[in-house]
Order: sequence, then C-alpha cells, then structure tokens
Amino acid sequence: MLLLGIDIGTSAIKISVVDAHDQKCLASLRYPEVEETAILTPKTGWAEQSPDMWWEHVQQAILSLNNKKLYNPHDIKAIGIAYQMHGLVMVDKELNNLRNAIIWCDSRAVNIGERAFHALGEERVLHSLLNSPGNFTASKLGWIKENEPAIYDKIYKVMLPGDYIAMKLSGSITTSISALSEGIFWDFQHKCLSAELLNYFGFSTDLIPTIKPLFQEHGSLSKGVADKLGLTVGIPISYKAGDQPNNALSLNVLNPGEVAATAGTSGVIYGVSDQLVYDQLSRVNTFAHVNYEPNDPKVGVLLCINGTGILNRWVKEQFGKELDYEAMNQLASLVPLGSEGLKILPFGNGAERILENRILGAQLANLDLNKHQREHIFRASQEGIAFSFRYGLDIMRANGMSPQVIRAGRANLFLSDLFAQIFVNVTDVPVELYNNDGSVGAALGAGIGAGVFGTPEEAFQNAKALKVIEPKADWNYEEEYQQWLQLLMGQLR
Repeated sequence: MLLLGIDIGTSAIKISVVDAHDQKCLASLRYPEVEETAILTPKTGWAEQSPDMWWEHVQQAILSLNNKKLYNPHDIKAIGIAYQMHGLVMVDKELNNLRNAIIWCDSRAVNIGERAFHALGEERVLHSLLNSPGNFTASKLGWIKENEPAIYDKIYKVMLPGDYIAMKLSGSITTSISALSEGIFWDFQHKCLSAELLNYFGFSTDLIPTIKPLFQEHGSLSKGVADKLGLTVGIPISYKAGDQPNNALSLNVLNPGEVAATAGTSGVIYGVSDQLVYDQLSRVNTFAHVNYEPNDPKVGVLLCINGTGILNRWVKEQFGKELDYEAMNQLASLVPLGSEGLKILPFGNGAERILENRILGAQLANLDLNKHQREHIFRASQEGIAFSFRYGLDIMRANGMSPQVIRAGRANLFLSDLFAQIFVNVTDVPVELYNNDGSVGAALGAGIGAGVFGTPEEAFQNAKALKVIEPKADWNYEEEYQQWLQLLMGQLR
C-alpha cells in the first residue's frame, strides 16, 4: 500500500510517495524545480499567493512524479496534506476562489488584531485563545470585512491553504481543531469555537467549515480529478495539518518536552506541552498539536522567524548567483567565527511575532569595505539567523520550554553542516538530524488517518537519526551573540 503526501510550501509544492509497509519514501518531487517565491506584494507589508497556482502546481507535481514510473499510481490508497499556516482562502457557494490568499507573512491585519486583543481584554484572550489575534487568519478575515465588503458578502466558507487543496481534490470542505487554533478561532477553555471572537468581528459560524478530527477522512478523491491525475477514485484525504505541526509529526515529536525545528523560508522551533501555556506578549504562540484532544490537550508552542531561509536565498541571488548553496557554505566556512564583526538582522519578511509584530527590516551592520568580502556576508547571514533562533528560544525558555535536544529534518538550511553547527553552538542545544521532510510526514499522517497505522508512533517506528550534532567546545558564540543582541535592542528602542 502506498501513501501520497503533499506539502504546500511558500516557494514550491513538494510531494512524496511512501510505502506504508516500511515507511520508506519511494519517490519525491519538488514543483516547480527552480526555486521561486511567487509571492505577490501589491503594497508594502502585504503578501499574497494565488490558490489556483497552488492547485495547478499540485496537479503538475503529481503527474510529473507518476511519469517517472517508480511506482503504480493505483497503489496509492490515502492522501495527506501539509500546508503553510495562517493563510486565508475564501470561496463562494460555487466553490470558486474569491481573491488571492492572504498568506502567513502578510502584515496588513496587525492593527486589526491588536484592536481585538485590547477590546476583548488581553488576559482574557490569552487565557482562552492562548494568543493575541495578532496577524493570524481571523484578523485577516476582519481586514477583508472592513476593506473589501463586496468580497466578504460573497464568502461561503473560509479556509486555510490545505483545506483549499483538499476541496479541489474532493469537493468537500472541512477543518480541524488544530487548523482553527492556528487561525485563532478556537477557545481552549470552553473547548469550542470562540463565541467572543466571532461576535467581536461579526463573523457567522456558517463561514467555518465542518470540524473533523485531524486524523480522519476529509473527503475522497473525485472521479474527474482521479481520471486526470491517474489515481483511484474515492481514495481518502485522511490527514491535513499546518506545516509546523506536520514537521513535528514527521520527526515523531508528539509528547510533552519533545522539540522540532525547521529552517525553510521561515525558521521555527516547535515544542510540545500538555499545559495550556502562553506568552504574555504573544511573541511565541500556542496551537493545538496534531494529537490534541479536548480532554488531552497536547499543544505546540511555536517560535517563528519570518526572515530565515528567505534571507539565505536573497544573499545567494545578490552575491552568489553563479554558486550553489554548498559552494556558498564552503566559502563561509573560511571566515572566522563572528564574521570579523559583520552582523545581520534577518527580519526582512514582514511583521515578526518575536518582535511583538514589529516590521524591522533586514539590516547589515559594521560593514568594513576594506575587509569584508561576500564570504563574510554568507557566514554572517547564517549567524544572524542562528542568533534570531537563540533570541526566540530564550523567550520559550522563559515560558517553561527548555529543550534538551532538538530534532530537525536534513533539509533547507539544515543541509548546511556549517549552519547546523552554528545553530547548535549559539543555542547550546544538540540537534538530531533525520532524513525526513514535510511531504513524507504528510504521507505517513495519511496512513494514520486511514487506519493503516494503529498509532502515530507506529508510523515512525523505523525513523533513525542520521547524525547528532553536539556543541563544539572551541566555538564560543556568547560574546558574538551579545553584540548582535545589543544591535537588535538598539533597533527596537
């Protein structure tokens, strides 16, 4: 039996086909192959993508992978979906998309979320929603209601990106508690949709899709789509989760105290807790994890830095276009620890939650035109990203989350041995690297939802760490981090 996983990223779609018997990936593909952002920015601070582009890329990815003849497409028996979190997709009664999706790094709704936070009562909101409405999906919908009322009046259902792709595959529209929590619609105290938030914004409950358990059928593949993609009619879409809960699942991070990390377009540390914890300033955020149950509230505490991998890509485009990332890392390795004073703040991708939703912009400091070369920028960018992880991790530690080890997939920035070692020494936490990614996690999640595996743990019984990276005794980054922190604090005053 085969399982198909779809990961809807910001820069590309990644799909994998996994053999349920041994949990091994038989084939995977990224579409489009050439890295691109495809983010539309009609105004400063805005970030949009076309849901129909996602759908077109999903179809092309599946057809391209099928054409490689590495498996029989009709042996695929379940589909799982992971997706970029916090986006807003809206459809009318004919299930037509009403406008471009407002995606996770869009900053337009910050003020709307802040107004709701103050009006509803900050402590009351944190106690029930575990987050400020901030710049999340509910606030983005509030922006639509205020600024595009003609579109708002046509809305039949609001969805997250993964819900939209599941709808295109099946014709069904569903959601889950985990998805609702990432939109800041879920009341953790009353264990239901937040009546207070819906009433404040004037949202009808009719806009919310049918709520189903995360590991359950969310529709079945329609005949038209199955025929077009060469798949079997009626196979279930049996799993949907945001990319960070899904990344944690793919690393078998399911129990309190376990922690996952990723460093793709954004950078994330995600730790599991059985306490309904929250940060008073909502700099780190708490959402229902994939195995959350109202009477067994496992939650994920999420630190997100918008400007991580996107900075690394920008640096490549500006200073190393003829190089691949491995060559960039080799050059960066020739530069001493601390990049000879060069410091970079990697905050150039919208409002940063760890900075209380400030839009700071990426900044380069202490540039010496007589000394610094492009290899210094290559290393300083990776150090700046690691420093921002440390800054956020210290916030998590202050909120009771103190990881002894962090699990990460060997992907994106963690493909760089240099970055992985910098990350470990800056945070002073060992990292276990696994050969896994979000699309494989989504495929295995589909197997859990379809009942192929009895428990989530069973789905990852064969997972083994590729390597464990420990802090190097001679790589003391504390002084360099304090210099970087002083630079950041100067910008935040």
